[in-house]
Amino acid sequence: MGTPEKPVALITGASRGIGRAIAVQLAARGMRIAVHYRGNRKAAEETLHALAGDGHALFAADLGQAEAPQQLFEAVLNAFGRIDVLVNNAGMFEMHPIGDVDYATWQDMWQKTMALNLFAPANLTFLVGRHQCDHGGGRIINISSRGAFGGQVTTPAYSASKAALNSMGHSFAAALGRAKVLVFTIAPSWVDTDMAAPHIHGARYDKVRDAIPIGRVNTAEDVATTTAWLALDAPQTMTGCVLDMNGAVLMRP
Repeated sequence: MGTPEKPVALITGASRGIGRAIAVQLAARGMRIAVHYRGNRKAAEETLHALAGDGHALFAADLGQAEAPQQLFEAVLNAFGRIDVLVNNAGMFEMHPIGDVDYATWQDMWQKTMALNLFAPANLTFLVGRHQCDHGGGRIINISSRGAFGGQVTTPAYSASKAALNSMGHSFAAALGRAKVLVFTIAPSWVDTDMAAPHIHGARYDKVRDAIPIGRVNTAEDVATTTAWLALDAPQTMTGCVLDMNGAVLMRP
């Protein structure tokens, strides 16, 4: 008799940072990884080489384009035949201060941010969630942000996209729970990655660190550890949750 195929995790934005750390941890737990990247194939290959086990593969897609989520979903499904875990990690964070940008820039930032941070996860969750409903269930994890819980004068589109992502997770968890499709959301504050480095290092680092009661920002591995637990170990009754990872900077009721 043949042995069962190892489960598959699709991780968006897995070429570096949080996505790479999640891929490494899930591969170490015995999953095959669909490593999504936008354009940096060299970085994606570095992620691939860091993964334990075999059966992993790379998938390129610009998720900011409307047709890309479906194309990515179909490519992964054709390659693996199943998607047991989806991690919606890909996103963008760019400054667009309300008082400092012109209207054309304002429109452009909102359109790009919502397309990547909200519409792409919504579409992938719809596609993967429906697939999981037909195959006995699965798990979906959204990577949100502490910025979802307060107005941000320099990144309003980012904050709005993450607040909407939280709400989207609630909706899918309620809609798909009876089919054993579980949806979780993680809301970290600053994470020490390449994307965040310009905003938290240098002259700003002491101010950022000192505002956090535990005295440090998240590492990518912190978020990856939580993601792996949600993907493989968290009880079903946690579906729909939003987990804070902010070192007690924000204490929500």
